[in-house]
Amino acid sequence: MNQIATLDLLQAQLKDLNLMNMARHIETHLRQARDGGADHGQFLVELTEMELRIRAQHREQRRIKDARFPLLKLLELFDFEAAPELDRRLVRELAEGEYLAGHRNIILLGKTGTGMTHLATALGIEACRQNHRVRFVTGHALANELIEARGEKELSRLIGRYACYELVIVDEPGYVPFSKESAELRFHILAERHERRSVIITTNLGFTDWTQVFDDAHMTATLLDRFTHRAHIIECAWDSYRLKQAIKSTKVTSRKAER
Repeated sequence: MNQIATLDLLQAQLKDLNLMNMARHIETHLRQARDGGADHGQFLVELTEMELRIRAQHREQRRIKDARFPLLKLLELFDFEAAPELDRRLVRELAEGEYLAGHRNIILLGKTGTGMTHLATALGIEACRQNHRVRFVTGHALANELIEARGEKELSRLIGRYACYELVIVDEPGYVPFSKESAELRFHILAERHERRSVIITTNLGFTDWTQVFDDAHMTATLLDRFTHRAHIIECAWDSYRLKQAIKSTKVTSRKAER
């Protein structure tokens, strides 16, 4: 069998085995192996490593897409200099994902505009890179999703779907007041994850104000007791990025106007 026939047969068989990346790159690797004098074993090692590497990249991309992040905010792009009180060491440790193995939660507590959503998203992306299933949702969207599912008699299925995520990120659950029904449903979603799966919450409400979210003092106390148990609580007390930028832009505009 000549080289062309061998190549065609190899590509066909690799496709049948669903090794599409190997089939796509086999010709290049065969040529490199011949030119470099690699033995059969080394050639196969390099070819399978390439297949595994591309599959891992595709898996990461799929996890990130399925998480439904509104924007891709990476940890390496976070402005740590603008957040002097932030414990960088803790953030780096959290990025490694050990809290997920221990089913621990993270609460980012502070003023709007301090980068809490950026940090939560960045940690979510790191979890995706570690092959964890992640879902990002705003408090408002979660409430609407649960209400609609109940109306369509799909609530159990939706709750089951959320239970499968290794990490759920709830962004600003108390930004808009909700009905008692939606508060109870959100309580159920979060309470069911206690010591089973991890949750990250970003909020501009102090713990004493969480009754605004769950509309019931007893329910709020119960959730706080469960949710804060062994949780990482990060207080984002520095000034708002957006406010700083607005002030900076105003000063620049004023200087230009003076000229």
